Amino acid sequence: MKVLIVDRSGKIPATTYGGTERVIWGLGKALHALGHEVTFLVPGGSGGRFARILPLDVSKDLNEQVPDDIDVVHMNYRPDRPLHKPYLITMHGNPSPGDIIDLNTVFISRNQAQRYGSEVFVHNGLDWSDYPKPNLDHERTYLHFLGKVSWKVKNAFGAAKIAVMAGWPIKIMGGDRWTFRNINRGIRYLVNPKVHFKGMVDDREKITIMSRSKALIFPVEWHEPFGLAIIESLYAGCSVFGTTNGSLPELITPEVGVVSNASEGLVAAIHAFQYDPKKCHEHAVSTFNSEAMTKKYLDLYKKVLLGIPLHEVAPVYIFEKNTIQKLA
Repeated sequence: MKVLIVDRSGKIPATTYGGTERVIWGLGKALHALGHEVTFLVPGGSGGRFARILPLDVSKDLNEQVPDDIDVVHMNYRPDRPLHKPYLITMHGNPSPGDIIDLNTVFISRNQAQRYGSEVFVHNGLDWSDYPKPNLDHERTYLHFLGKVSWKVKNAFGAAKIAVMAGWPIKIMGGDRWTFRNINRGIRYLVNPKVHFKGMVDDREKITIMSRSKALIFPVEWHEPFGLAIIESLYAGCSVFGTTNGSLPELITPEVGVVSNASEGLVAAIHAFQYDPKKCHEHAVSTFNSEAMTKKYLDLYKKVLLGIPLHEVAPVYIFEKNTIQKLA
């Protein structure tokens, strides 16, 4: 099968921030390993020896940029006009009320799908061979947060609050400390000696930091469609403590972490949880890998190639299922 993977997020492969880029990179490698021909249509400056790389021009009609020999197009954003080739669209974000959702949409968690009246989803997976191997035997002396610090709903300062309440140091990865938004949100945490901002980090530094962390604190206040920070942390041997929003209860099983919307409940869990870095690592590697993800997408590719839409009726925003729980 000849598969075209289209994304406009950023260059591939990603080295620091870049969730979608990491997922499609692993998808392309796994497709190639399974004997399929892969082409990427992505921002200029990208590279990859296992696939043909074409530069995406967002100012041009996408149909004009799709090679004639392609069998199926795997979109990672919603195109602004109908595609002429068989296609599917992975929904990496949360559509708003009133958004028109394509019949060939694939969601990235069961929760995300259910919030739009769908049952069609494929969990994200990563190519763990791209990551440094973590040391699962390190002494773990702090907690961490991983996410876009500038984005309020990621709730980095909620993570800092929980860590301080628990009496643990925390290292925050994913953004700068001294920004106007951060000063407004939590000056007391900016100057707290137990709260350390590490900024943007590459994969090696990320795994090095997480290999000495006991857990990811992830009290998001939005419906996280998936949460790559969760599976990256598990890979490094970290447990995960977060809210019940979005996909978190789906990814954080009782063996690897705890979900709660009460700060005190998460603090208690941090102290009482039976930590097992090897179990966390094995859960990430066996469950959320790019090969497992790719095989599920291949089944969906075959369906759209037969002209069968992934939904009989277009998914639609369901108000009552999209209620967000705030951290108390």
